[in-house]
Amino acid sequence: MKRRVVVTGIGALTPIGNTYADYKKALFEGVSGAAEITRFDASLFKTRFACEVKGFDPMEKLDRREARRIDPFSQYALVTSIEAFEDSGLDVDKIDGSRAGVIWGSGIGGFETIESEVAQATLHDGAPRYSPFLIPKLIADIAAGHISIRYGFQGPNYATVSACASSTNAIIAAVDCIRLNRADIMITGGSEAAVTKAGVGGFSSMKALSQRNDDPSVASRPFDAERDGFVLGEGSGTLILEELEHAKARGAKIYGEIMGCGMTADAHHITAPHPEGMGASRVMDFALHDAGMNKTEIDYINVHGTSTPLGDIAESKAILKVFGDHAYNLNISSSKSMTGHLLGAAGAIEAIAGIAAIENNAIPPTINHFNDDPEIDSKLNFTFNATQERKVDAIISNTFGFGGHNASVIIKRYES
Repeated sequence: MKRRVVVTGIGALTPIGNTYADYKKALFEGVSGAAEITRFDASLFKTRFACEVKGFDPMEKLDRREARRIDPFSQYALVTSIEAFEDSGLDVDKIDGSRAGVIWGSGIGGFETIESEVAQATLHDGAPRYSPFLIPKLIADIAAGHISIRYGFQGPNYATVSACASSTNAIIAAVDCIRLNRADIMITGGSEAAVTKAGVGGFSSMKALSQRNDDPSVASRPFDAERDGFVLGEGSGTLILEELEHAKARGAKIYGEIMGCGMTADAHHITAPHPEGMGASRVMDFALHDAGMNKTEIDYINVHGTSTPLGDIAESKAILKVFGDHAYNLNISSSKSMTGHLLGAAGAIEAIAGIAAIENNAIPPTINHFNDDPEIDSKLNFTFNATQERKVDAIISNTFGFGGHNASVIIKRYES
């Protein structure tokens, strides 16, 4: 018997809300987080907008010295982990640190640090001089290290890096740690802070980003016929996972139970998905099998849905392949239409969106839909432009990354 894993704490920092409560509210209101870039002068870039975190002050949760010595992606990770830990009601003095761990996802890590340190490196006696904090700030595993140090968690501790699937892979790894009795409590999720010159410039040169500079708020258009690429986002999401009996023993609030996990590879192309969604369909099949659930038990899929020409078609084909006629009974939506694409943090905030759907018995919309794509089955319910109320007992969250990485998790309303 696999040990059961439940979610007991949530933290979120997103382009549409800096706490879980604010994020959830904006999701159901259909708020767009896209606007002109403020971090740097993007006037000469082909894409001049992004979904930035707004009004973020790390000093609200971190001390000044700590904040100054860590990259924004680690700041984001710590702030959402603090929120989630407080939300969980856990008492650090009552936790066996050897039975608690942290697994964190980030696709890129300290991108801002790499850029700024290389640009500012000074010559000293003819040799370049770099900050002693350069490496500790940029490495992708450091966020997990900071979180474990803060809470004294001495169990499993590492990072997952699988591009846009990174934080879903982190969640899956954390679930397995609890299932296999390697830990009772895990902090997991992901963070990304890639709205930088190189981040925007690099994705733009690949022609991956929307160039709808005239109206950024409607640029992210998953499944729309005129979608022209994704909108780069940033932020963080944290989930506190616990073994069920451990959570029940302390009277914890339970947001939901993680029932199933799937991981596959397309083995097809470094950036393009398999055109028939082969890896995407297999990953959902594996998650259903792992959960021991029938496909008809799923109510909602928070799709990868990046607003790219090829990806949206492939994912819609995968859903039809897996769910058959039940696909038309599902609600489907892409929260990236609001938050943009948070890369390695996408899976975390989208799993949280799925939990919000269960909590509210409502489906957050796919905003910015104007025209149907003839290559996508129009009978599928993509929850276009407005929240829809329905009973939501079980959700799938999909994330797919460059390199062909696919990861899915199934979260269900907790039943004792």
